[in-house]
Amino acid sequence: MAKAIAATTQWYEGRRQASVLDYDAALMLAFQKGDELAFQELVERNHARVIRLAYRFGGDVSETEDLAQEVFLRIYRAGRTYRPTAKFSTWVFHIAANVGLNARRARANRRDNVSMEQVGDAGKMPRGGAGPEAHAPDEPMQQKDLEEKVREAIGQLPEKQQVAVVLSKYEGMSYADIARTLGCSTMAVKSLMARARENLKEHLLHYLKTDRTLQHVGPC
Repeated sequence: MAKAIAATTQWYEGRRQASVLDYDAALMLAFQKGDELAFQELVERNHARVIRLAYRFGGDVSETEDLAQEVFLRIYRAGRTYRPTAKFSTWVFHIAANVGLNARRARANRRDNVSMEQVGDAGKMPRGGAGPEAHAPDEPMQQKDLEEKVREAIGQLPEKQQVAVVLSKYEGMSYADIARTLGCSTMAVKSLMARARENLKEHLLHYLKTDRTLQHVGPC
């Protein structure tokens, strides 16, 4: 299989100078030619990343494995038409974002008839069952609690802002790669990140009066 992948890589790089062909893309092209083992290796190499993205975008740990399977199913179905016009990881991020955000929207729709009190009771609370009012503005929060509140706040952002923040903060993607994932310009990504930071600041002022919480998002 390694020889087939090497040959595919050499062939493709010789004919598409503008394409960015990494090992995962070569595996995908080998799968396109009928190599099922190449797809199996692709899944093994990307499973942890897809699980992480499914959780970040989907927001429900109980659905994470199912969402990851849906991502790989979409990749499998796209095998015949796949073209490596960008980094393979960028393509996977795009699919994972769509799958996760669709699941989040579907879950929200199912809760439309649930009272606000029930939603509040169902949500995750800081240790001890305390609500936001339990933390005085100047009372330091435990690191784990703080990270959970940041994660929840990110989940309340508009979808494009959420994708930009998750890919920047948790996946370490450059603004250029995020722009390719979202299908927009780098300047648009910078604008999304700036608005996301302001929205997160509003969401998190209940817990901290300082900008220390926003260090979990990073600079815009």
